[in-house]
Amino acid sequence: MAKQPLVSVITPCYNGAEFLSIFLDSLMDQTYAKIEFIFIDDGSTDDTKKIFYSYVPRFKKKGYKVIYLKHKQNRGQAAALNYGLKYFTGTYLTWPDADDILHKDNIKERVEFLQQHKTQGMVVCESPILGKHMTILKIRRRIQPTDDSNLFRDLLTENNVTFAGGAYMFRVSSFLQVNPKKEIYVARGGQNWQMILPMAYSQKCGYIAKRLYLIRNHPGSHSRRIRGLKARIKRIDEHENILLHTLDRIKMSAVAKSEYRELIIKKYTKRREYETIRFRGKP
Repeated sequence: MAKQPLVSVITPCYNGAEFLSIFLDSLMDQTYAKIEFIFIDDGSTDDTKKIFYSYVPRFKKKGYKVIYLKHKQNRGQAAALNYGLKYFTGTYLTWPDADDILHKDNIKERVEFLQQHKTQGMVVCESPILGKHMTILKIRRRIQPTDDSNLFRDLLTENNVTFAGGAYMFRVSSFLQVNPKKEIYVARGGQNWQMILPMAYSQKCGYIAKRLYLIRNHPGSHSRRIRGLKARIKRIDEHENILLHTLDRIKMSAVAKSEYRELIIKKYTKRREYETIRFRGKP
């Protein structure tokens, strides 16, 4: 029997005690055992550390390699993920959120795909969004196009894509071609853009039409906390800044970079105009 390649799972977490056990249970239940689990406690002040360590003996018994990292103060998911990227050693890489759920075959199916499709630098699966009582609100998926070179543009325009980190798995040799320093631009969020976009520009992406990654939609999520025009405009500005910084880090021709930069600026200009009109007359 062929030796299983190591899969690195990097998960940042800030005050995730409410949902963390469900995520850790789903990781524990994986049908694939060759896992390196890197958990970054991003300055949590709740029971996150206690809950995590309660699972460590079970993870080790199953054969997982476990690494716990901690920021003294909350620095945001991008900084936490950046921290974890310095430590991973796997052949494959994925980065699920600590409040989501992995299907039991999440890692197994994606590893098998990449093992069988050597020209693919990454693979993505379907990712249903779960509401109250675990009901499916909608499904984020990418319907496989006839020309997968469209993925980069589709990500920029948010067309026919999913951004969930846990839905993607990278072939590390391909990831190191586009990110040899194993680091991303540190901002308050946007880590999935920064991970996926450089890969999407130069690497082929495979598709698994199965619901292998479940996204929890709950009132405490960051996007649900944004209220008012000022806060929304600030968030739009942040997203635009993240994309422009990420674009600057990708090796491409000056002509292509100028085209994509214009596309990004136009996209977020329209969003600011839309929010301004929508909130007209409101506080």
